[in-house]
Amino acid sequence: MTEVSVAKDDVAATGDLVALRNVNKHFGALHVLQDIDLTIARGEVVVVIGPSGSGKSTLCRTINRLETIDSGTITIDGKPLPQEGRELARLRADVGMVFQSFNLFAHKTVLDNVILGQVKVRKADKQKAEEKARALLDRVGVGAQADKYPAQLSGGQQQRVAIARALAMDPKVMLFDEPTSALDPEMINEVLEVMQQLARDGMTMIVVTHEMGFARSAANRVVFMADGRIVEEATPDQFFSNPRSDRAKDFLSKILHH
Repeated sequence: MTEVSVAKDDVAATGDLVALRNVNKHFGALHVLQDIDLTIARGEVVVVIGPSGSGKSTLCRTINRLETIDSGTITIDGKPLPQEGRELARLRADVGMVFQSFNLFAHKTVLDNVILGQVKVRKADKQKAEEKARALLDRVGVGAQADKYPAQLSGGQQQRVAIARALAMDPKVMLFDEPTSALDPEMINEVLEVMQQLARDGMTMIVVTHEMGFARSAANRVVFMADGRIVEEATPDQFFSNPRSDRAKDFLSKILHH
């Protein structure tokens, strides 16, 4: 895939798709995001890791405005995040999100779950939306489940449907907030495999995860957070073989049992 982008401004020229500048967020007295500066380039896969309570999920949720920020700026493709209403719905279509819980509509079939947003938000033709939904369900390996309801599927299958549903909106970037942490061990790989394929296909992805194997194999960059700050950013090779900060060394020594 060759990318032809017209450099209308610096954002297009540098290829940064998501930019957080000096972002701060409090929950009451708790300063959960502290002066966060982070840019994600078009086609880049950034994996965010760190101990529980470090602000990873909150960071992820601010990028499609599920959490508001107290100060700083967040831009997607050069545009600041809209406040609410129709513009916000459009932004959320541009920023696909896959959560820990699958958030599928229980009373709708798998197929309808993937069709709905295309028709409602993107105003797609119903028949085209169905064709696209079926193709995406095939792509994530659950095409045969199209007419079932979410409750009839395994957790791994439901999460793959959730990925298909996000992809159906043609998002510019995909956010994954611990997408495998609610799954049984044998289902984790089937979801990670779909994510690996997306990464190989050039999807811009921000992934909060505890799956270090995925971070090693799929990430272009690892962002390590602790106590609401970005402590370290590096390539997976650098980070896992030679972390610079004591916090990262400590974290890795606890989770990587050599």
